[in-house]
Amino acid sequence: MPSPLIPAEMRLENQICFAVHSAAHAFAQAYKPLLEPMGLTYPQYLVMLLLWEKDDRSVSELGTPLFLDSGTLTPLLKRLQTQGLIDRTRDPKDERVTRITLTEKGKALAAQGQSIPQAMLCAMGNIDLPHLIALRDQVKALGHTLRAA
Repeated sequence: MPSPLIPAEMRLENQICFAVHSAAHAFAQAYKPLLEPMGLTYPQYLVMLLLWEKDDRSVSELGTPLFLDSGTLTPLLKRLQTQGLIDRTRDPKDERVTRITLTEKGKALAAQGQSIPQAMLCAMGNIDLPHLIALRDQVKALGHTLRAA
């Protein structure tokens, strides 16, 4: 029975923010068994996706599309470096900038990651691709609107 203390729009189950949060958590859990053989966490995988797309980026070039600041990103990058997947070097043109490049091991890992998108499509069940693309675009637009507010 709903609480008389709060209206229906205040119930957790009616919050869009909680639905998105819950889905994000479910995504991270679904990715976990796919990424463990690669030795990656979900946030590390996102960084690697960006580097596989375009190698040799600054920390801020990685942080901007991920909406992460350097204080959050730096420990993650240090772990990737310890794993031998990336190199972190100072930009010779500006010592304040740290450049991130893939090692050969990091480049080779891309081949192992190629099966992940299809595995995730399967994990999502019966959602057809056009519907999934539309949903992705709606969620991206929602995020853009909220960041602009």
